[in-house]
Amino acid sequence: MISKTREKLIEKGLFITAIFSIIAILLIIVFIFREGFPIFQGYGVTNFIFGMDWAPSDGKYGIFTMIVGSLYITFLSLAIAVPLSILCAIFMAEVSPEIMRRILKPVIETLAAIPSVVYGFFGLIILVPFIRSSLGGTGFGLLTASLILTVMIMPTIISVSEDAIRSVPLEYKEASLALGATQWQTIRKVIFPAALPGIITSIILGMGRAIGETLAVIMVAGNVTQIPSSILDPVRALTSNIALEMGYATGLHYSALFGTAIILFFVIMALLVVANYFHYKKKIVIGGGYL
Repeated sequence: MISKTREKLIEKGLFITAIFSIIAILLIIVFIFREGFPIFQGYGVTNFIFGMDWAPSDGKYGIFTMIVGSLYITFLSLAIAVPLSILCAIFMAEVSPEIMRRILKPVIETLAAIPSVVYGFFGLIILVPFIRSSLGGTGFGLLTASLILTVMIMPTIISVSEDAIRSVPLEYKEASLALGATQWQTIRKVIFPAALPGIITSIILGMGRAIGETLAVIMVAGNVTQIPSSILDPVRALTSNIALEMGYATGLHYSALFGTAIILFFVIMALLVVANYFHYKKKIVIGGGYL
C-alpha cells in the first residue's frame, strides 16, 4: 500500500514537472510575441522580413540580410561538420580499439563543455589572422564563423551518432559478416542505414545549436548587414543582432529586436519540422524493411 502511494506521488510529481516546463515555454513565447508585435503592426510584416536595410536611427528595420546570414552560417557549418562527425562516430563505434575509444570519448565530451566565449577567442586570435593572411579579406566573415561553429557542433553530432551506431543489434552485423560481407560493406550497407534515424537526430541537435549560437558568432562573423557574395564576406546573424543592440534599444527599435527573435523562432521551427519529417520518413522506411 505504501509503495503504491509512493508511486502515485512520484507519478504526480513528474506530471507537475512536465506541465511546469510546458507552461514556462508558453510564457516565454507569449512574452516574445507580445513585445515583438508592435514592429509588425507599425512597420509591416513584409517590410520587416524582406527589407534589405537595417538602420534603426533612420527608421529602417529590414532583417532579410540577417536571415540569409544565419542560414548561410548554419548550413556551411553543417556541410563541414556532418561528414567529419559521422566518419568519426563510425570509427569510434566500429573500427577503433577500445583503448583509443576510451581516450577519444572524454576528449570529445570536453570539447562540448568548453564555453562559447573560449571558441570565440580562439577564432579571434588564431583563425581570423590565419584566414586574413591565407585567403584575403579581413578574416572576419562567413567562413570563420562556420569553422568555429563546426568545432562547436561536432561533439554533439559525434556522441549521438556513435550511440545510434552502437545501438544497432549485434545480430545485424553477425548476419552480414556470415554472408561474406567485409567489415566496410557491413558498416555501409547494414549498420549505417539501421542507425540513420539516430544520426539524423544528431544532425537536428547540431543544427539547433548552430543557428542559436550567439557569442562566438559575434566575435568572428564581422556583423555587417549584407548578403554575402563570398564565404570571406562578413555577415550578421539574427542572434547577433539581438545581442548587439538589446542593451540600448528603445521604442520601435526595441520591438524590432523582439520581432527578430520571433522570426528566429519560426526559422528554427521550420528547419526542425523539415528535419523531423525526413527523420520519421526514413525511420518508417527502415522499419518497413526498405534499406
